Amino acid sequence: MYAPVLAVAQDVRWGRNYEGYGQDPALVAELGTALFKGLQGDDLSDPLSMLATPKHFLGDGGTSWGSSSTLDYKLDQGDTRLTEAALREVHLAPYLPSIKAGALSIMVSFSSWNGAKLHGHKTLLTDVLKGELGFEGFLVSDWGGIYQLGEDRYAAVVRSIHAGVDMNMVPFEFAQFIEDLTRAVGNGDIPLARVDDAVRRILRAKFALGLFERPFPEARWETQVGGAAHRGLARQAVQQSLVLLKNENAALPLTKDTARILVAGNGADNIGLQAGGWTVTWQGKPGPTTIGTTILAGIRAVAGGGTEVLYSAKADFPAGTVLADVGIVFLSEKPYAEGLGDRADLALSPDAEALIRRMNGQARKTVVVMLFGRPRLITDLLALADGWVAAWLPGSEGQGVADVLFGEAPFSGKLPVAWPASGDQVPRGASAVPPLFAAGFGLST
Repeated sequence: MYAPVLAVAQDVRWGRNYEGYGQDPALVAELGTALFKGLQGDDLSDPLSMLATPKHFLGDGGTSWGSSSTLDYKLDQGDTRLTEAALREVHLAPYLPSIKAGALSIMVSFSSWNGAKLHGHKTLLTDVLKGELGFEGFLVSDWGGIYQLGEDRYAAVVRSIHAGVDMNMVPFEFAQFIEDLTRAVGNGDIPLARVDDAVRRILRAKFALGLFERPFPEARWETQVGGAAHRGLARQAVQQSLVLLKNENAALPLTKDTARILVAGNGADNIGLQAGGWTVTWQGKPGPTTIGTTILAGIRAVAGGGTEVLYSAKADFPAGTVLADVGIVFLSEKPYAEGLGDRADLALSPDAEALIRRMNGQARKTVVVMLFGRPRLITDLLALADGWVAAWLPGSEGQGVADVLFGEAPFSGKLPVAWPASGDQVPRGASAVPPLFAAGFGLST
């Protein structure tokens, strides 16, 4: 499993912001280590254990805007410009607990440190990680990452393996890679001892997993995947992740005796929008991309039997509709992943403001629920609604959002990153002016 992501994201404009655990190294370490241990269990040979792969080593969350040379990316795969002391304090720290817990696989980052690509960085990969920190597992490259070392692919293979990469992810160039590696060993450019070291590290993980005795999963476990227990846990995770940013006029939680609730916004009834990128496909997409429950379906299921729930994506409800008790506006963004999700402007479109104002004319109270993978700029819109909720990308179990809106579960989530008041406050530390909401903020109900 290529997880956990131990990136300490310092710029919410990054397209991978939602993959990590926040801006604080201690928080990333705590939650990342929890997932690491959950994946591996107490015994890697257990049929239900998975080999965890902390990633991306090292500094992927600290790249500078405009430093990426990949396609039209701006932050992703860019350059982290820090002193070694700062690199260790912020970006290396979350890896230490997983290494201590016995990590046997770590993925190398596409990014660079002070101009030097990590896939060719012998000091960090071999001297620090394998030597100083005693990492005994194997280093796997990111997707074609070794070939970012230069146009000469033979030279890239030689350099990456000397640097410490043990397993190369080259999905489309594997035949060429094998040919180049074989030739490099024959030429003496890669010592056979280095190949033996890489193979030994890979075999160590395979033996620990019991792959030679049990190379394939047992069919009897298949029915559990996506079953009721898994979806129940996912729904619980949704409940605990919602962050309440504003709650005036007792807007939340909603009461089950509410006569009429108006719901607007494309994200209210769209699995793809509430799930985001990395959902079945790389970038994700709107629509019924996977099995699950939309938030609108969840609202209808949780609301009381006497509650009328009306939905219009654009809040174009029938003329003459009686003023509703509550209107809920769902703001969403097009799914994205990695560098294609790097975004310079965090402002919302004028359509978002228009949607909220349209709802205000039809409901006594308005609640805005945001389905974003990162904070967006809402400072000028905050006064337009009684309640504001960051629901992030809740995934397939939209009913978890409805549970919290109706008080079936409390609001308990806290912001893992500071919510900027303006674009001048990104990246982190760019401004001394306090953010709109500080990291750790979250109202309770």
